[in-house]
Amino acid sequence: MEEIKEKVKVTIEKVTQFLKEAKVELKKVTWPTPKQAMASTAVVIILVFIVAIILGIIDFALAKTVKFILG
Repeated sequence: MEEIKEKVKVTIEKVTQFLKEAKVELKKVTWPTPKQAMASTAVVIILVFIVAIILGIIDFALAKTVKFILG
């Protein structure tokens, strides 16, 4: 029983230390402004649509090619 209590105590100490270090690191982060976040989000959404269209065209072409070859 004493062994379990010691393991729990060590685990709690590790978690506490991790959270303290995480808090220190988060204070060092340069957070984007809402405007920068919106601009970055827009760029990502546009690029996702472009890549989706390109992959859709490639998939369509490959499907037609395989269908043509296999009959």
